[in-house]
Amino acid sequence: MARFVEVHPQDPQPRAVAQLVALLREDALIAYPTDSGYALGCRLDSRTGADRIRRVRHLDDRHHFTLVCLDFAQLGQFVHLDNAAFRAVKAATPGPYTFVLPATREVPKRFAHARKKTVGVRIPGTPFVRALLSELGEPLLSSTLLLPGWERPPTDSWTVKEELDHVVEAVVDAGEPGSEPTTVVDFSDGAPEVVRVGAGDPSRFA
Repeated sequence: MARFVEVHPQDPQPRAVAQLVALLREDALIAYPTDSGYALGCRLDSRTGADRIRRVRHLDDRHHFTLVCLDFAQLGQFVHLDNAAFRAVKAATPGPYTFVLPATREVPKRFAHARKKTVGVRIPGTPFVRALLSELGEPLLSSTLLLPGWERPPTDSWTVKEELDHVVEAVVDAGEPGSEPTTVVDFSDGAPEVVRVGAGDPSRFA
């Protein structure tokens, strides 16, 4: 049965955050709210996390995960940015955007695009996620909690608990998450290309 962890949305309790980080360091998979709906997350070096996410969402091994980072300094360890991308991404973060960028060697090969060698990264702005990442000291390997047959990620924590009670180690309630997915901007070919319009304003990348 999943642990249900309630966290203050604006002032996350350090004890609750520390409990979640302890679970993650024990190879846990958690369901947590972000500024773009609920997501599934685990440590980047989790032995089982990626495969468990694929099973929950009925995905194949071509699914592209996202690295959820605390700040720009952490993001820069995992992706390469030229000057133009640096300025554009820095100006838009934190916020509801996912950026597809060339991966560094810090990204395990199995999580980078097989042909383009890219990876999705984002820096969310919600206080809980930022507190979690700060305590963890590394990015979360993450994927939107979009269950088979669902059109949108759930926004209600108890719905998530009912659906995933025996699938994840913890479900986090940290207030109402966003209801729109991130806007996805692909920098694979240098110039930004908006490949999905979501909560983030796409006009800055036009």
